Amino acid sequence: MTEAVVPAGLYRVLADRLQTQTVEGEWLGIWDSLAELVDPAEFRPEIAPDVEVKIFHLKWGNDYALLANPRDFVHYRVEVAEAELLPLMDGTRTVKDIVVERFRDSGEMELSGVADFVQLLRVDNFLTDRFHDVQAVVKRALYPVSVLRAKIREFIRTLSVEWSGANGLVEWFYRGGLRWLFKPVLVIVLALTALAGLVAFASVYGSGRFTLGGRSVAAESLILLGLSYVLTFVHELAHALVVVHYGRRVKSAGFMIYFGSPAFFVESSDALMLERGQRMVQAFAGPFAELVVAGGAAIFIWAFPDSAVAGILYRFALLNYFVIFLNLIPLLELDGYFILADLIQVPDLRPRSLQFIRYDLWRKLRRRERVTKQDLGLALYGFLGIAFTIFSLYTAFFFWQEVFGGLVSDLWGGGLVGKVALVVLGLFLAGPALRGLVALVRALWRNLRELWRGIRFRVQTRWRVEAARLIDALPMFEDLSEELLSDLAGRVRLHSVPPGKPVIRQGDRPEAFYVVRRGTFHVVEEDHDTGKERVLRVLGRGEAFGELGLVDGHPRMATVRAVDEAQVFEVGKGTFDRLLADMIDAPRFAPTLQAVAELRALPPFAMLEASALMEILESGGWMNAAPGETIVEQGEIGDAFYVIGAGRVEALKDGVTIGTRGPGEYFGEIALLMDVPRTATVIARTPVHVFRLSREGFDRVVAGSFRRGTLDPTAAVDRKWQH
Repeated sequence: MTEAVVPAGLYRVLADRLQTQTVEGEWLGIWDSLAELVDPAEFRPEIAPDVEVKIFHLKWGNDYALLANPRDFVHYRVEVAEAELLPLMDGTRTVKDIVVERFRDSGEMELSGVADFVQLLRVDNFLTDRFHDVQAVVKRALYPVSVLRAKIREFIRTLSVEWSGANGLVEWFYRGGLRWLFKPVLVIVLALTALAGLVAFASVYGSGRFTLGGRSVAAESLILLGLSYVLTFVHELAHALVVVHYGRRVKSAGFMIYFGSPAFFVESSDALMLERGQRMVQAFAGPFAELVVAGGAAIFIWAFPDSAVAGILYRFALLNYFVIFLNLIPLLELDGYFILADLIQVPDLRPRSLQFIRYDLWRKLRRRERVTKQDLGLALYGFLGIAFTIFSLYTAFFFWQEVFGGLVSDLWGGGLVGKVALVVLGLFLAGPALRGLVALVRALWRNLRELWRGIRFRVQTRWRVEAARLIDALPMFEDLSEELLSDLAGRVRLHSVPPGKPVIRQGDRPEAFYVVRRGTFHVVEEDHDTGKERVLRVLGRGEAFGELGLVDGHPRMATVRAVDEAQVFEVGKGTFDRLLADMIDAPRFAPTLQAVAELRALPPFAMLEASALMEILESGGWMNAAPGETIVEQGEIGDAFYVIGAGRVEALKDGVTIGTRGPGEYFGEIALLMDVPRTATVIARTPVHVFRLSREGFDRVVAGSFRRGTLDPTAAVDRKWQH
């Protein structure tokens, strides 16, 4: 957690405390007061009353929840387990209290993850305590920029201009009469118009009376451009009207350059909170509106083929039927894609398919691993999407050439003014192509830079110093000699990891361990049979993963995947084993890692980082109990809880057996969490090997984990959903 989560009234509260005495009658120092106020474990989060929570249960697993902040139009996709924490954030519990209650419910310790989640909610104003971005305020004060200049910069960067007052305009249209379009009778009339238009256009097309070219090409091209913008406006208005009809709001609207063409857009992220069927209706509304307009034009052409506007209306209808076709084919992330994604209940279909093709398919084929039906579906969709993207670009170029080629010729032959207009138009419409070219150059430059960094890394010492410092900061390395640590750091390798790429995979044999140099990683538990995934931990700079697998030799228990552009230091198995074998230099290294591995094998500790496990080792220990030995006695003051490593115990209340527990299960948690006398007696029925953690140790581990929170709000953009 950072200073960003400090309550807005920190300075006022601090001033008050400096003027008062503590309970013990001693003056509270400024640093003690400040430390208490900024302690994330003592922060009491309270969810704002207008925040909405909706859980979506998917047919194929990977259920998720959406959180909506209606004041700032921010929508987060979170795990269901995270959403279940929200009722606990009522302002009466500290973050530590929430962790404790979560532990009672799930039996798993989730320490820094809860603190990170609270921080995320705090930064985007899901809590009642309003967040103030002090850094942004200071930056604006130091480098003031006018509103106009800020808008120009935003347009250059995104090729879009956004207007935040669109919801009022859409509601005005809706109340002004367009709400009647949602009446079943009018919907049927519109649908029949669209269908009749398709039939009429097929008849006109088959007659051969019209062609894509025209007599007055330049003039007609300008008219077609104008009509296209009107149609795009109708398309986006239809999307927005459905959002308003279902009681949601439009965040904004605006103008953008999309695939070389000026277009309107509507930011309708609030539609993500609709039910699945309503979202499908909202996605289909735009193409449906276009079908009705194009259908009306086609019917007019069929009824009046000799009219003066029949030729241009034919071209208008043909172009828009083509656009509707592209829009509804679910291979591009357009309306058809969102309809399909909701229909089959796979909201991240396209990114998952491309990620599978890029990182998983070739690996499975190379290793001859079993390919599931889900894998085949992802691969098929991904390859079809790539092929259709190429087809779309080619056909778009063809239509631009056929329809607007005459406009280009006329402008070029129109003297200096025409040539200037043509250059300006070309630069305006070629924006995405230029941006794509710039992105390609940047990607090539990044690859060359990473190659050079890898070469430079081998010959420079400062990189090795950085690696050594990060490794030395790991708890399991704290007793290594400087000579051995230097030798270890000198053998590390630097790897750059793009977003979505796995560094280690669940089920693989361990070949190395890694220390995060830059970026954020998710530790993911995968269910290969159902395709479900669960994020266990979030790792940031200075944290390590994969080290326990090198100790016990077991296959990887989880997949570690980059969230954003990241870098890791890699220590190979050969180097790891070679240095561990020299027990003169590292007498406690291997035993400590083995003990950490044993702790992680216990379900309550499975989600903890290695550093937290090290603290648990220091705060508790293993004990053995013989058959018949009493481990805890009913009525005693409880000061610890226990996790069973081996054996079985029996629990008795008032002398009556209430249950038995075995390996991986725990007892004594009520006394640990609530500081009350023991509610039952626990007796060993077989030889028992059990880990005992004191309440003081638990509190110390919790506090330490909160201070090591890994989540940088700027790296959490993958949680934000937009539509």
